[in-house]
Amino acid sequence: MSVTDRLAAKLPRIGDRGDRSPVVSVIKLHGVITPTPSPLARGTININTVESALTRAFDHDRLSAVALAINSPGGAPTQSALVAERIRELADKKSVPVLAFCEDVAASGGYWLACAGDEIFAHRSSLVGSIGVVSAGFGLAGLLERFGVERRVHTAGTRKVRLDPFQPENPEDVVWLKSLQSQLHDQFVGWVKERRGDKLTGAEEDLFSGEVWTGGKALELGLVDGVGSLRAVITERYPDAEISVAEPKRPLLARLGMAGSTMSTSDRVLAAMEAMETRAIWSRFGL
Repeated sequence: MSVTDRLAAKLPRIGDRGDRSPVVSVIKLHGVITPTPSPLARGTININTVESALTRAFDHDRLSAVALAINSPGGAPTQSALVAERIRELADKKSVPVLAFCEDVAASGGYWLACAGDEIFAHRSSLVGSIGVVSAGFGLAGLLERFGVERRVHTAGTRKVRLDPFQPENPEDVVWLKSLQSQLHDQFVGWVKERRGDKLTGAEEDLFSGEVWTGGKALELGLVDGVGSLRAVITERYPDAEISVAEPKRPLLARLGMAGSTMSTSDRVLAAMEAMETRAIWSRFGL
C-alpha cells in the first residue's frame, strides 16, 4: 500500500462524520397570526416571520419528520393559508411526514395551520377547532362630535368607505361583510375537508359552526388523530432521532428585550392598542 493510500485510509469517509442519527425538526408556531406584527411583539405568525424557520426545518439531510408545535388562537385567514400551503409545499418536496401538535390552543387560524399536518395530535386539555370567521370593531359614531372634532372623508367611488367606525352602521355594509365572511368560511371548510377527509365524524353543522372543543372531544369528532404531547409521540415514533428546534424570527426590539422607552409616544399608543387586541384574541379562549 502506498503512502497516499495509507493516509487516505485514515481519513473519515464522507457520510461517516459526526452523528448520523435521524432528525425530527420541530417548528414553533406560537402567537396570533397577523401580517403586521408590532416591533415589540414576541409571538406572531405570518409567512415572512416563519419562512426562515420552515426552510431550516426541512433542510436537514437526515430528516425523518417535521413536527409543528402550534399554540395560536388564530388571526388573519390569508396568512394562515400562506403558511399552511408553504408547509405542504416543502413536505411534498422533501417527501417527509408532518405531525402537528396542538398545545394550549389551536383554534381558527391555529387549526388551519394544524391541518397542514399529515396527522394532528392534541393534549386532552387543548382547545381545538373554531372553524369559522369573525370580524370585530367599535362603533364610534358621535364621539368626534362630542369633542368638537370634524372628520372629513372624500372618496371617488360610492363603496370606497365601508364600515366606517365614525359613522352609523350601514345595513348594506353588514350584508357585504357577511358575504365576505361566508366566502372565507367556505375556503376554511374546504381546506379542513381536503386535509381531514373521512376522518371527520361530527355533523357538519357542529364541526363548522365556530365551536371549540377540548382535545379529547376533538379526537371523537375526527378533528385530531390522537391525544399526546410532542415529546411523547416523537420519542415513541422516532426513538433514535435527534430533535432540532426551529423558531420563527422575532422583531429586533423583541430580540433585544428593549422596553417601550425607546419608542415615541405615538408608537407606544399603537403598541398598547395592538397589545390589547392581541390580549382580546387570546382571552376568547380563557387564556
